[in-house]
Amino acid sequence: MTAPPVAPRVPHVHSLHGVERADDYHWMRDAEAVRGHLVAERRHYEARMAHTAHLRQELVSEMAGRTPEAERSVSWRRGAFVYYTSTESGREYGVICRNKNDKSAATTISVLDLDALAAATGYVELGVSEVSPCDRYLAYSVDTTGDEVYELRFRDLATGEDLPARIPGTYYTGAWSADSGTFYYTVVDPVYRPYEVRAHILATGEDVAVLREDDRRFELTVRAARSGLITVTSASRDTTEVWLVDGTAAHSVAGRRPGREYRADHDATHGRLVVVTNDTHPEFRVVTASLTPPDGGEAPVVGEWTPFGEPRPGERVHAADCFSRHVVLTLRRDGEPLLRVVPLDGGRPYEVGPGTPAGRIAQVRNEVYDTATIIVETGSYTEPTRWSALDLDTGERLPLKTAEVPGHDPARHVSELHWVPARDGTLIPVTVARRADVPLDGTAPCLLHGYGAYEATDDQTFDTALSVLLDRGVVFAEAHIRGGGQMGRDWWFQGRYAGKLTTFHDYIDVAGWLKAGRVSGVATRGRSAGGLLQAAVYTMRPDLWSAVVAEVPFVDVVTTMLDDSIPLTVNEWEEWGDPRRRDDFDWLLSYSPYDNMPPGDRPPLLVTGAVHDPRVLVHEPAKWVARLRATADTDVLFRVEVDEGAHSGPTGRYARHAYEAEILAFVLTALNP
Repeated sequence: MTAPPVAPRVPHVHSLHGVERADDYHWMRDAEAVRGHLVAERRHYEARMAHTAHLRQELVSEMAGRTPEAERSVSWRRGAFVYYTSTESGREYGVICRNKNDKSAATTISVLDLDALAAATGYVELGVSEVSPCDRYLAYSVDTTGDEVYELRFRDLATGEDLPARIPGTYYTGAWSADSGTFYYTVVDPVYRPYEVRAHILATGEDVAVLREDDRRFELTVRAARSGLITVTSASRDTTEVWLVDGTAAHSVAGRRPGREYRADHDATHGRLVVVTNDTHPEFRVVTASLTPPDGGEAPVVGEWTPFGEPRPGERVHAADCFSRHVVLTLRRDGEPLLRVVPLDGGRPYEVGPGTPAGRIAQVRNEVYDTATIIVETGSYTEPTRWSALDLDTGERLPLKTAEVPGHDPARHVSELHWVPARDGTLIPVTVARRADVPLDGTAPCLLHGYGAYEATDDQTFDTALSVLLDRGVVFAEAHIRGGGQMGRDWWFQGRYAGKLTTFHDYIDVAGWLKAGRVSGVATRGRSAGGLLQAAVYTMRPDLWSAVVAEVPFVDVVTTMLDDSIPLTVNEWEEWGDPRRRDDFDWLLSYSPYDNMPPGDRPPLLVTGAVHDPRVLVHEPAKWVARLRATADTDVLFRVEVDEGAHSGPTGRYARHAYEAEILAFVLTALNP
């Protein structure tokens, strides 16, 4: 066993509200000073994990065996072309292709080769990928380090060559004007907040500011409705404002009011906006408003909001997508994802569900406005993803494609939903996936996963690594705890802000339920806010876990939320609290993993981090690991990406297999010592 690197302790004290907090690893915020220590941590991790090399190779081989050498995505239509992604044998990323009729290989052209983009650094993440309405130009952006800041580029698809313009410092969203002459995009400020929308004029290369958001709690996104109308949404955690764009001017739809959220799509057929809002109903309702679009700088005329159907008990409405003759609502009812199709000719609405136990359903790549057919995808933890063409008029589904997973038999596996009582009596939904011959009788080990923040939902998506784990006799459980959004907006309210301890208690209660005769032991895993969850339950109940995996964990909670010079502080106060206020300070300090060390014996712990991560800066997990080691003889490993690497881990398909094999090797070794 090699000795872990010992981080120097440099005395530093934080003082606020009469409370002093010692922080001997505060120096790790200096990226240059800490780099040598991070390199040493990575070497230590690799040395300590060397004994799992054979197991990792087995896992990689099993995952590769369930991944087709060559893959092609389901096709989608945009303009006059059909698009798809093709990944050939040995490629990490693949190529975006298009042709006229989806049949003749002779007419297929390469739109964008992602492996070529990754050649220089071995890493690429695609941000924007938008073809112009005239079908000639591609606006695309790439991140080659993992810091989620993108360089925007433009490609002439007639020649296959990029235009001279390269725009650094851009973010995820973008949209073309209807005449294909202008591309709207967002740029980030020094703390990586998308704060300004700019228009790139293709003919002149000029970039013009359209809208700037000065309130640091808000971020901007820009999109084109299927009708071609350009909208910008400015959003904080609980307030939004929508703007309509005309040329280089932007006009607010309904202003901004604290606590009110609304998002709009364009029903061009009836000259109106379709809006999802929480103005009178906390779980959101759908309204319409007549619209005279902006024209030549003139402000739009928006009519009164009129109800579009009535809210239903137990239902959370997430989105309304407009097509020429239908509106498709994305919603959840009693935790189940659903699509509701509303014909605009007065026909009877109907609903489409996952069609599989503990499953998911979602729209994908539906970019055409005048259509009566959309693509939906369904699946679960044990059912590979299926894509179907949904006839909006009849509700019939035509199968298009099922993800190929060699060696996986869905009939040999089960996904099921359980309801677990929390300590306050609330029933927590828990999805359990297992091989059908692996009973819940206390004989099989379990990997538990959770997130529990931002009203995020943990929809059940098939994953090759998970299928390999299940076939090794491990039960997988997803705890849909409060703080997430599985049961709607109120589910989030109960586990955010001052109620954050509820998230951790729910998770501990689910683990206790599993260990009460259902599984033999529980390892646990989560990323980012889910990494905070892992760190908190590791601190509160170290006796529960066979092993803990905290990926890029947000752990130095108080210090980070006091520092508005780093990303995700100001716009996170509405999620976690602002410790400049004494009440907020007290509840944040009560669970901050960095400020609260676990009592008694500690289980094996694997922590991850990345030097380019803009969401959880690498010094947070590095400091936590150092303090854990300094306060006890703790078995902690720190897997840190010291070069290119992202918050969510590797992006290539084979690189992803290798990463998952490392995590699962750690988990399996702990569950089966």
